[in-house]
Amino acid sequence: MIFDTHAHYDDEAFDEDREALLDSIKEAGVAAVMNVAASLESCRTTLRLAEGREWIYGAVGVHPSETETLSEEGMAWLKVQCSHRKVKAVGEIGLDYYWKEPETGIQKKWFVGQLDLAREAGLPVIIHSRDAARDTLDIMKEEKAGDMGGVIHCFSYGKEMAREYLNMGFYLGIGGVVTFHNARKLREVVEYAPLESMVLETDCPYLAPVPNRGKRNSSLNLTYVADAISQIKGVDRDTVIRVTWENGLKLYGLQELR
Repeated sequence: MIFDTHAHYDDEAFDEDREALLDSIKEAGVAAVMNVAASLESCRTTLRLAEGREWIYGAVGVHPSETETLSEEGMAWLKVQCSHRKVKAVGEIGLDYYWKEPETGIQKKWFVGQLDLAREAGLPVIIHSRDAARDTLDIMKEEKAGDMGGVIHCFSYGKEMAREYLNMGFYLGIGGVVTFHNARKLREVVEYAPLESMVLETDCPYLAPVPNRGKRNSSLNLTYVADAISQIKGVDRDTVIRVTWENGLKLYGLQELR
């Protein structure tokens, strides 16, 4: 059984064939999906998606690039959603300095606020960090994010940063990028990190693995990710799928799926 621990099936890229695709994913052996919100509106669509299928779960939170739209009222609403029976994490939250100059005030304020929300709700966090390695880590240490636990989504830093997060008890989210020809740094991290600290993810519709790079991604592509990890780690694909399944259950507190 495969666990896609980070997907965005509420994205408009799936509007034309969402239901048929989700049926095919289930038939292909993907037994659980975590649909992750990035804005207040996608929190709403994520909840609707999770309510419609028992094997889809939800994470609620506001992506750093969307934090300009967040307010105390929005935070109060998020707090209520954290008690929803299908919500298993707060995310994706963090810092993103890629697209424009770092808006350290707004991004950091709501990153800390959402970490506090996760702590209060007793939920793990899904961390987005792009071109913001040191600031992300410093905030997580200051806020004792290891107390909540969670996953570093689409891990993109080197072994030293991986060591910091592994020491905090975080999982590393590994997706299609590990199959890219220029992903030497990530492959080194996969070689270094214990398999017991990794989870499979797609970030679909984005970041499809080779041989489907550039196309719309879906959970159907996770076998390519598992194959890449198995080659790097020197274990068979079934072991990768089995261990990462168990890791996903632990990450999101889904013991009932065992």
